[in-house]
Amino acid sequence: MKIKLICVGKTSKSFLVEGENEYLKRLKHYLPVERIELPDVKNAKKLTEDQIKQAEGEMILSKINPGETIFLLDEGGKTFSSEQYADFLQQKFNQGGHGLVFVIGGPYGFSSDMYAKANGKISLSKMTFSHQMVRMFFLEQVYRAMTILRNEPYHHR
Repeated sequence: MKIKLICVGKTSKSFLVEGENEYLKRLKHYLPVERIELPDVKNAKKLTEDQIKQAEGEMILSKINPGETIFLLDEGGKTFSSEQYADFLQQKFNQGGHGLVFVIGGPYGFSSDMYAKANGKISLSKMTFSHQMVRMFFLEQVYRAMTILRNEPYHHR
């Protein structure tokens, strides 16, 4: 099964980019992971928050294929321990399908269209992180889940 991570905006901090790339490299051993970076909305200063979320939502939805299962990384989403997240991924892998898509929105969150299309919401923490940091944290958690599922020593129980 393939995992697709769709992110709005670029990561400007080199240490975060290096971290993302490190986990993407490690994940190649387990499953295909595609990171798609979408550009920030043009002329955003002239738009309302809702207009920005709508434009971002349209860009995001253009990158999702029929049959893919969509999860939004959202502060109001379900929280998991690392072991629970590994079990969640295993269940999704067992169900089959055309792939899992995880979406990190822009600073204002998601449009109502995105919430309507999503199959669920996941929160990485009750704390708030920048959307740039969430990318690396998410990829690390996918890697951790893969090592848990394979009983490898990365995750110490």
